[in-house]
Amino acid sequence: MPATAAPTPAYRLNAATGMHRGDRQYQQDQVELIAHSRVPGCALAVLADGMGGKSGGRKAADQVIMVARQLYERHVPEKDDAPDLLRQVVQESHTMIKLTAMTAEEEPHSTIAAFIIGPNRRCDIVHAGDSRVYHFRGSEMASRTIDHSYVQRLIDEGQITEEEANTHAQSNLLTGCLGTHADPPLAVRELGTLEIGDSVLACSDGLWHYFTPREIGAIVHTLPAREASEMLVSKARQRARGGGDNLSLALVRVETLENLPRR
Repeated sequence: MPATAAPTPAYRLNAATGMHRGDRQYQQDQVELIAHSRVPGCALAVLADGMGGKSGGRKAADQVIMVARQLYERHVPEKDDAPDLLRQVVQESHTMIKLTAMTAEEEPHSTIAAFIIGPNRRCDIVHAGDSRVYHFRGSEMASRTIDHSYVQRLIDEGQITEEEANTHAQSNLLTGCLGTHADPPLAVRELGTLEIGDSVLACSDGLWHYFTPREIGAIVHTLPAREASEMLVSKARQRARGGGDNLSLALVRVETLENLPRR
């Protein structure tokens, strides 16, 4: 039987990535947004914030992107399980980072924040460390991931507020990430079916540190993805006042197709 083409979805994904070295000497963030090569309307976004010396962190982040790209190339959205793919990305990236640790200047680690949009706009997310995935419905935040960090533990215990966490002396200490001796957290979650007008944003702490969820929501809802990405990076750089970390983001907004042909 001749192969049949995948049906074209009645929506489109308006997407963009953004990245800046900040005020650091080296860029250790990496981000990639991959449209599925065979199934329209399906995509994987993956972001990694590497740590560990000038080359160690970058190598770790590169491993995350490479593993995600390879696994997604083999992924069949119509039949393969998306949460399983995300778990594989975390586990295989973790293993690869540990295997390459011997050649790095310091022990390399990396965060991950990733989401996959499959057929019928189903979205699943995964994260480890303090890189985040935000889900906005219109301009309102519907949910975000909870950091695997020391200050998040203090917040959970009621010892500090989220505002105090931003300026805490140990805000960079992580309780879970990729490449450590301990197994990484497998924080996979289903967002469900995205609605028209929804946005999903993965970003490193070098970006989210400078915004409230309300500010991010207003920007991603009002502007096209590319312009929203540029504004978020620009405002983060302004607010860093010369002390900004590497920053990166991947943004996808679900939009309706205009002028659909009549059936």
